[in-house]
Amino acid sequence: MSHIHWYPGHIAKAEKKLKELINLVDVVIEVLDARIPLSSCYPNIESILGNKPRVIVLNKSDLADEKGINYWKKLLEEKTGFPVVLTCASKNNDFSVIINKVLELSKPRIEKLVEKGLLPRPARVVVVGMPNVGKSSIINKLIKRTKAKVGAKAGVTRQQQWVRVNPKMDLLDTPGIIPLKQENQKLAQKLAMVNSVSENAYENELVANELLNILGKNYKSNVYTYYNLEPEEDLTLENIALKRNWILSAQKPDISRCAVLVLTDFRDGRIGKFILDEKEVKENKDD
Repeated sequence: MSHIHWYPGHIAKAEKKLKELINLVDVVIEVLDARIPLSSCYPNIESILGNKPRVIVLNKSDLADEKGINYWKKLLEEKTGFPVVLTCASKNNDFSVIINKVLELSKPRIEKLVEKGLLPRPARVVVVGMPNVGKSSIINKLIKRTKAKVGAKAGVTRQQQWVRVNPKMDLLDTPGIIPLKQENQKLAQKLAMVNSVSENAYENELVANELLNILGKNYKSNVYTYYNLEPEEDLTLENIALKRNWILSAQKPDISRCAVLVLTDFRDGRIGKFILDEKEVKENKDD
């Protein structure tokens, strides 16, 4: 398997900044990619979030296997003890569920402040997650693009910009980017498949080949049908390129062009709705 490289020099700095953001809020909205619900989880996320309550959002759920996504929703709720909400770009009604969950989780913290003689205040929340899981789109929908800034708060860094979502909730208008690490290359490859890794960090052909291996194992009929492959043909970039008559000089199939096609088809949901993480991996994670 090819090694996916990115430059980790910024990781310590990014983790420090993220922890600073976490310290400002009552509740965290953690965004995951529904197509890789395990692989888009930050390993040992508790080391950054501490005991901060969170709402887990499985975003891009419209691109995920519908049967599988319910399994992952239930499993994540059981493992973390926190609510899990499914969201996608085409719907808005799921965001009221997120807001209600945030208010519910923040209630004990607000009540403690009141017990100390302080006035009740809106819940404070931040959205965090891996790159390209849809954090900014969720922020934009929560604030409905009407950025009613509420300014600095006592004990809160002035540079941070807050937005009033409703009278009971303020959102930190800064997506907290969870820094990527590269110890686990299988995880890194799946992040590359959903475009959560810079394209400069990997080779399209190698990632596309690994994607076809996963899809061929778990969703073979979908892929064969989409690319018009015969049952006796191998699921390879070469054969997909030949089907499209993408031929280079010396009659060699254009593997590079085909790799980009396969990755784009998958990311746009044209091949079908898939989940790349296997259930057994999640269940045995703590073994």
